[in-house]
Amino acid sequence: MRQSSVGGSLLARPGFIEYFLAGCRLVHGLTAALPGLLLLLWLSEEPALTQSYATVLLFFSVLTVMMFQALGIYSDEIFSSLLRFRVMFFAWSAAFCLLLFMHQALAMFNFMQWYYLSFWFLASLMAFGAERLLVLSLFRYWIRSGQHLQAAVILGATENGIRLAEFMMRHADVRSGLIGFIDDRIGRLPEKVAGLPLLGNSRELERLVREERITQVLVALPWAAENRIGQIVRELRRLPVNVLLVPDMLAFRHARNRITQVAGLPMFNVSERPLDGWSPLIKRLEDLLLASLALTLALPVMILVALAIKLDSPGPVLFRQKRYGYNNKLIEVFKFRSMYCDKADANAERQTTRDDDRITRVGRLIRKTSLDELPQLFNVLLGSMSMVGPRPHATATKAAGILFEEAVKEYTARHRVKPGITGWAQINGYRGETDTLEKIEKRVEFDLQYIESWSVWFDLYILFRTLPAVLFTREAY
Repeated sequence: MRQSSVGGSLLARPGFIEYFLAGCRLVHGLTAALPGLLLLLWLSEEPALTQSYATVLLFFSVLTVMMFQALGIYSDEIFSSLLRFRVMFFAWSAAFCLLLFMHQALAMFNFMQWYYLSFWFLASLMAFGAERLLVLSLFRYWIRSGQHLQAAVILGATENGIRLAEFMMRHADVRSGLIGFIDDRIGRLPEKVAGLPLLGNSRELERLVREERITQVLVALPWAAENRIGQIVRELRRLPVNVLLVPDMLAFRHARNRITQVAGLPMFNVSERPLDGWSPLIKRLEDLLLASLALTLALPVMILVALAIKLDSPGPVLFRQKRYGYNNKLIEVFKFRSMYCDKADANAERQTTRDDDRITRVGRLIRKTSLDELPQLFNVLLGSMSMVGPRPHATATKAAGILFEEAVKEYTARHRVKPGITGWAQINGYRGETDTLEKIEKRVEFDLQYIESWSVWFDLYILFRTLPAVLFTREAY
């Protein structure tokens, strides 16, 4: 993140945020109504009718902006680096329902067939997405230019203050630009801390605020110094500046930035049950729908693979293996047999390697292309697996000669959800042999990221990327 110059930021001027949000509302209103206006001009042949409906479209655009406001589109997160496509999708869908009500119940826009309405919805939705990408590009330009909504300093070059600076530089957005540190220990600290200049002591801070070169102060003193924090806050309250107390960054790292209330008291959520509430039902419906569709499409290929296995070597077509599933319980996973029967390794005591003599000719092909995993669609339909999730491992699988659960302390945390046919780790290159501790550590890291970030959209994204990941990987033998 490029450091902001002290003061001079055009974005920090009074009223800028209000003008920016007003511009966003205007653009969103036009985006909601413009496809409808174009359809109106094309389909309607009566000038009076066109003028009347144009007034309705203006009303609809205002209602859309009001709906966006109610659903938080114009909250502080509009200045974040998030794509926010999901919240925009739901907000636009909710607004478009108003139009559908006018179409069906009030018989308005009745000259538009369903395909014209579908075009209207999709055209505006894509335009909203394109506008968000343009805004993010503008934000990145401002950040590179050293322009931010707030010119911020960290009061206290403490260990926690350094952690905060590093975090903000890794997760830069246009809302706050760090220009340096303020600390009363001048002379005992280097000129730069965490790559940021030491601007001076508390007296210098007051001068910078009076000159309107600083608009935000992040107090990062130890929480044990309660009296000192109270004194600083009382002094800063006299000045026209935003003052924020910085929490323990270590606690936030472990809490993954989630806070809940118990008896009205805010507490950190260091761990919570994944897929709670309606999520298990939604994911189960997703699995049943996608697995049924995939099985229908893959059935001809599965029949051909089964015939090839039968002709290539004696033995059954399917191979069943005990693996760890949800809540660390053993499940039986189906696969197409890829090894000679007399050389099969039921517990995966020895991982497969390049030119493994246990693998059949057909087995080598189906393992490389992951066709051997297709029977796991039956596991999904039976409920022991999901389409997407951490890959299940056999009971004796090892990395560098060490059992997975012994190699990585957080390994069993993967089993808080059902295992999947594909997963976040697999599409990021961690598929196939785990011959080093680093590989299993990275797998677990990606698996835990998936569990914490689960959504239907995330699942669909992983499934979309699975085929390219399978085709271009070189790690599966």
